[in-house]
Amino acid sequence: MNVQFKPRSSVELTKADFTSDQTIRWCPGCGDYVILSSIQKLMPEIGIPKENIVFVSGIGCSSRFPYYMNTYGLHTLHGRAPAFATGLKVARPDLSVWIVTGDGDGLSIGGNQLLHMLRRNLDVNVLLFNNRIYGLTKGQYSPTSEHGKVTKSTPFGSPDMPLNPVLFALSAGATFVARTYDVDPMGMKEIFKEAVEHKGTSFIEIYQNCNIFNDGTFSPIYERTVREENILNLKHGEPFIFGKNQNKGIRLNGLKPEIVELHNDINREELIRHDQYSEESILANLLSNFNYPEFPVPMGVFRQIKNSTYGDIIENQINSQIEKFGEGKLTDLLRGAHVWTN
Repeated sequence: MNVQFKPRSSVELTKADFTSDQTIRWCPGCGDYVILSSIQKLMPEIGIPKENIVFVSGIGCSSRFPYYMNTYGLHTLHGRAPAFATGLKVARPDLSVWIVTGDGDGLSIGGNQLLHMLRRNLDVNVLLFNNRIYGLTKGQYSPTSEHGKVTKSTPFGSPDMPLNPVLFALSAGATFVARTYDVDPMGMKEIFKEAVEHKGTSFIEIYQNCNIFNDGTFSPIYERTVREENILNLKHGEPFIFGKNQNKGIRLNGLKPEIVELHNDINREELIRHDQYSEESILANLLSNFNYPEFPVPMGVFRQIKNSTYGDIIENQINSQIEKFGEGKLTDLLRGAHVWTN
């Protein structure tokens, strides 16, 4: 975000200043707690006054988030947070706007809203909590649930193929796309920092455990004992290397990625190197299709590019018309050019 904010006083803020007095009504052990804490710890560091920060949510467990932040907040309709955030950001471009949504709220009923906000490159930050289930309504399958997933609404297994949130965002033209997970608070916070500094829509998928209705859905990927083997940490300019002993790499065999053991006969220059600033989306799209267990799951920033923001475009249009025709009058606008009178 290019807009520079100045705190209204010299008093240094802390996490406690961004913690509301509301009782947190998430289930004990829910991954949402870590995400909330990470955001509350981040807020004092970005130098934006509390009165210039707004959290917007839809419906779902994740959408209780605004209540727990001591900032402004909007708890809106199911899937409609992007629409409210668009109006807010265009009207008040000075605000730091955050959208908190889930895999159900953001990708099901809100999928169309989210898609168009991403392609417009509205200067907001999107946190998409993905637990592969509907938690608030007690365990129905969601757009990201695995094929064959048995839930209360799919007793014989989900017939749907799961939606890939990162690929969805990339396909919509998002200018900042990242992924993190709830048991990595330090890594999560660093990605949030990068998102704040990005001018345009930042989209962050967060793997988040629902210990009541979908416990352990991501355990094979990020449990402490296996994460080094099953996670590919993305770092700009560095080769794709992973494994407990950093002994595995990923290279291209024609157009197909393949995992190789890093023995003496393997040239590390053959490995794919990450380029999060590439204007082309080919690498990011390739990474978005790395899925467990065939490949390690990428974590970090997939892609970050510069593009005009929706707010800037609207503001330029308004200014050009004022320059051309003057301020104008509201009554003339309401009457229009074609008014019939008796």
